[in-house]
Amino acid sequence: MPTTHTWLNPSHLVILGLLLSFGIAHSGLAALRLWAEKQIGPRPYRIIFAVVSLSLAVVTVGYFLAHRYDGVQLWQVQAMPGIEPLVWGLSAISFIFLYPSTFNLLEIAAIQKPQVHLHDTGIIRITRHPQMVGQVIWCLAHTLWLGTSFTLVTSCGLVAYHLFGVWHGDRRLALRYGPAFEAMKAQTSVIPFLAIAQGRQTLQLSEFIRPAYLGIAVFVGLFWWAHPLMYRAAFSIHW
Repeated sequence: MPTTHTWLNPSHLVILGLLLSFGIAHSGLAALRLWAEKQIGPRPYRIIFAVVSLSLAVVTVGYFLAHRYDGVQLWQVQAMPGIEPLVWGLSAISFIFLYPSTFNLLEIAAIQKPQVHLHDTGIIRITRHPQMVGQVIWCLAHTLWLGTSFTLVTSCGLVAYHLFGVWHGDRRLALRYGPAFEAMKAQTSVIPFLAIAQGRQTLQLSEFIRPAYLGIAVFVGLFWWAHPLMYRAAFSIHW
């Protein structure tokens, strides 16, 4: 289908619909975790959660890649000196915040019993919601690079969902952990480095010396290498 360079391009609504579908499924299943684990067990619940979430995420990412230049070109800075390394640098930083959720890979794959962890060290000292911060940084980098109305709409949808996730995540942890979460909440902040600046938290750099962070560099490298493959795969599907 030919691309129409207008804010009225239907792809803008489609991507918002895909993000909404992902958000409802992802947050909805997360909200049902306590009940579902009692009914079917932690491992079957994790498998269902992962299959549903990953399936919707793959479709959404694929649609984004295929339509990233849709709509109005708001700015064009790709040829400016220093922009490309800036975007890749911001993307790498975003994964530093996004990556901690994958530290327990065996639990994510349901090989070990999946559990909810009340972390209060490492990246949590900087922000209680690293995934939200990482997603905001990723959105800033990619919106700057692409400069299209479609990317701007996508980024706004992603940021809005992750801001909802801040409230939703805190609510779920409060229900599960009660006073223990409230104590952790009092010593951390949503805004990066705010709790440190206010003296409620201290940064322990030694906590970042762990093999998992080496995986960030490897992942970013593989992601850079796989970009052309991802583009070709996205364009091979008639969206």
